[in-house]
Amino acid sequence: MDMHTEIRDFTVTVTKKEVVVAAQFPNQEYWLHLSNLDMFLLPPLDFSLYFCYTKPTCGDNWTFASKVEVLKKALAKALVPYYALAGEIVPNSVGEPEILCSNRGVDFIEGFADIELQNLNLYRADETIGCKLVPKKKNGMLAVQATGFKCGGLMVACTFGHQIMDGYSASMFLTSWAEIAQSKPFSSLPTFRQSLLNPRIPGSFDSSLENLYIPIASFHPIKEPNLGGNNFVSRGYIVKANIINQLQSLASTNECKRTKVECFSALLWKIIAKRGTADKNISKLGLLVDGRTRIGHGDEEKTKILASYFGNLWSLPYGSKTVDDLIDKPLSWVANEVHGIGESAKTSEHFLGLFDWAAAHRSVPSLPKIYAYGSREGPALVVSSLLRLPLAKVQFGWGKPTCVSAYFPWGGDAGYVLLAQSPSGNGDWVVYMNILKEESELIEREAGHMLRPLTLRYFNEFEQEPLVRSKM
Repeated sequence: MDMHTEIRDFTVTVTKKEVVVAAQFPNQEYWLHLSNLDMFLLPPLDFSLYFCYTKPTCGDNWTFASKVEVLKKALAKALVPYYALAGEIVPNSVGEPEILCSNRGVDFIEGFADIELQNLNLYRADETIGCKLVPKKKNGMLAVQATGFKCGGLMVACTFGHQIMDGYSASMFLTSWAEIAQSKPFSSLPTFRQSLLNPRIPGSFDSSLENLYIPIASFHPIKEPNLGGNNFVSRGYIVKANIINQLQSLASTNECKRTKVECFSALLWKIIAKRGTADKNISKLGLLVDGRTRIGHGDEEKTKILASYFGNLWSLPYGSKTVDDLIDKPLSWVANEVHGIGESAKTSEHFLGLFDWAAAHRSVPSLPKIYAYGSREGPALVVSSLLRLPLAKVQFGWGKPTCVSAYFPWGGDAGYVLLAQSPSGNGDWVVYMNILKEESELIEREAGHMLRPLTLRYFNEFEQEPLVRSKM
C-alpha cells in the first residue's frame, strides 16, 4: 500500500476548557431510566465521531473564535431537547445505572494544532485522532473538542457515551445541533420513551438469541480485554465509488444482486479467514442491524415515533463458517452467507424477542457473544454501517465537512469496521477499522488496490481505476 507523508508528530495546545449547559432546564433534577438494551448490549464504552472542515478559498470571514462561539451557543440550545446528553450516569437505589438529568452539562475543549489540516494523518488514527483530537469523556454523556489548524481549518470531534445511545442517536443529535447553528427548524426531535422497548407479557424469544448473547456471569475471558491493547490498531481508508460498484458486480450473480455493504463485508471476511490455523479454523462475521424500522408492525404512528427514538436499538447477529470454505468458495457464495446473517435479524419478531430476552436477563448484564468470544475459534470481524445517516449535513454555517469518520477502539474480541459516506456525495466511502495489526497488514496486501489510506486530499489524488484482480 502506498504510504502517505501526512504528519503524525504534531502538538495540540489546549487553550480553553469549559462546561456548556442547556439553555433552559427545569428547576428540579429528575431520573431517566435506561432501557434493557442500553444496559446489556455493550459494556459502558465511548465512541467518537469527527468532522473536518477546510477553510474556503474565498469569501470566508470566519475566525476560529467565531466558529467556536457558534458551536457553543447552538450546543446550549440543542441540549434542551437532548437533555439526557447534559446528564450523567449514576446508580439508582437498587444499584442499576440511570441517567440523572441534572444539567451538569457537556465538557467543551478548545485547542490549536500546529499543522495544516490537509497534512493531518487520518490513516494511522491511533497516533493522531485518538491521541490528540478526540476528547476523553471523563464525566457526563458527551464531550466536544474543537481544534483549529494553521491553515484556518477546523475539526469538531464528539465523544459519546455508548451506554445511552447508538450511532443513529448521535446522528440525530448532530443534525439538530447543526440546524440550530444555521437557525433552521428541527427536522426531528428525539423521544426517550424506553417503553417502546418494553417486553411482552408473557415474554417469548427464540432459542437462537442464546447463541448471540451471553450473560457476563458466564463470561470467562481467556485473555485481557483488547481495549487499548497494542495488538489492535485503528486505520482510516477511502474506497472509491467505482471500486465499490465493481466489487458489487463481482460478488453478485445474475440471479441475485447483493448490497454493497454485503459485498464489502464478504470481501473482508474472505481475506481475514486466511489467518485461520489448524486449531482455529472457524471464522465469524457479525453485522450491526438497526431495529427502528423493524418493529413498527405496519403501524405508521409507531414507526414514526421509533424513527426518533434516542437510545440503543440494534442487534448483533453473526455467522460462522470454516476458513476453508471462505477461502475456497467464490466471493458470491460468501456474500450470500453475509446476506443470511443480516436477514436473520431484520424482522419484528427478532427484536421483540430480543426485548423479552433482555428483560428475562435484566438482573445479569450481558454481552454479544461475538464481542466476548469472537476470535476464540478463529478470525472474527464485526461490520457496522452509517451509510444512510446524513452526517454530511452536519454544517454549522461555514460549509459542509470535507471528511467524516469515527474513532472507536471498542475492546471486543473481534475486529470492528465502520462504514460512512464521503461528504462529497459521489458515492465514495470512508472506512474506519479497529482490527488486529496482522489482519490490517493482510487486508492491505490483499486489497490495497481498493482501500487507500485516508487523506483529506483523496478526492484529487485518485483516478477512477478498475479492479486489478477479478477472481476471488
